[in-house]
Amino acid sequence: MHLFLLGVSHRTAPVDLREQLDFSSRDVGAAVESLAARSSASESVVLSTCNRSEIYVASSDPLRSRDELIAFLGDYHQLPRDAFMPHLFARDDDAAARHLFRVAAGLDSLVVGEPQILGQVKTAFQTASERRCTGPLLNKAFHWAFGVGKRVRSETALGEGAVSISFAAVSLARKIFGRLEGRRVLIVGAGEMGELTAQHLRSHGVAEIVITSRTPANAEALAAAVGGRTVPWSDMREAMARADIVVTATGSQRPIIFREDVEAVRGRRRSEPLFIIDVAVPRDVDQAVTEIEQVFLYNVDDLRGIVEENLARRSAEMAQAEAIVDEELARFTAWQRSRRTIPTVVALRQRFDDIRQAELKRLEGRLTGLPEEARARVDEITRLIVEKLLIEPTEQLKALPDEDTQAAYTEAVNRLFRLDNTDPAAQDPARSDAADKATGRPAERQGVVADRRRGN
Repeated sequence: MHLFLLGVSHRTAPVDLREQLDFSSRDVGAAVESLAARSSASESVVLSTCNRSEIYVASSDPLRSRDELIAFLGDYHQLPRDAFMPHLFARDDDAAARHLFRVAAGLDSLVVGEPQILGQVKTAFQTASERRCTGPLLNKAFHWAFGVGKRVRSETALGEGAVSISFAAVSLARKIFGRLEGRRVLIVGAGEMGELTAQHLRSHGVAEIVITSRTPANAEALAAAVGGRTVPWSDMREAMARADIVVTATGSQRPIIFREDVEAVRGRRRSEPLFIIDVAVPRDVDQAVTEIEQVFLYNVDDLRGIVEENLARRSAEMAQAEAIVDEELARFTAWQRSRRTIPTVVALRQRFDDIRQAELKRLEGRLTGLPEEARARVDEITRLIVEKLLIEPTEQLKALPDEDTQAAYTEAVNRLFRLDNTDPAAQDPARSDAADKATGRPAERQGVVADRRRGN
């Protein structure tokens, strides 16, 4: 069984095409069920975010799955194939696992290290799992990816530090006030940057968000989006007097807040600080405001410097994060490779046990005189002997260093013992746990092997 991936992402497709191939705007659960109904793949997961639409399947024939998934994308989204074919990427086996691990770790994100993607990967898997669209291979691959994501976050600083202007502003506010719970916010202007900053502030538990804009309709729309309220533009100074944090994001060509405005506000406040975030270009706030005691003013250039410093710090952590991915991929590859020997291992155990049972039956006349307890003991001893004899051969077979060698040894074992491993029960991947127990240890704990990269 092969792990196969087909999809588009911010690296391969423009935003308008990603929007057309988006599953999350509809019903991801319905999409994965529709895929399962028409695909020959035994397992499937659909991962859809604003930056990617990816389909993971477990398939015995990746080429056939590729064609089926391409047809599914076109039919489900009602798009001609030539609209998205040039932007597709495909991965199989190790390359597919590596991609999944990097996605879960935040290494393939538009903003490297962003924390939301791991939760999105978990949600995608859970949606498919609840609809019984996953199985042994995808269960293992996705749970392994969750572990990779957790390791990268706990062992590196990849996700630390704000890497957007709006989030950098909120990070500074937290440094000034400590906790933002209970703080009051005034948003001056109803543009995109003001909305993003307001959303970040809301997620940190501020008590109130007040919006003011020269265009009342825009203020009302923003207030509805962030759960705030509006005040008239003429009441801006009054609203500033009650605010702890002021965010300015207008399209004005000259400053709208001057030193005398802030001094008047400070005269009505106690000694608590006032934090002003000016994310407008040109600036909304006169620089002379910084001369007022307990007033902290940061503009876009200040915030951009923080963002660039944090991005540089994240880049320095990428090498360690990639090393974690490589280490975990080697372990996953060893586990996946060991699964290919399962039919032979099961058939070999069955052959040895058949011989044991036949010999016990042949000697049944001589054992008749033994007490029932003694006969049970003979059965147990012979079974343990067979198991001990097979431990080393099965371990060695599963730990062979590459697919070609493994295939050659498997064929040799099949011929030497005239094994019939075409029995469906022997082919069932779900019996991998039983095969692992036969070796005395889980396959993924065996030696680290070099990863094999494939894909286009």
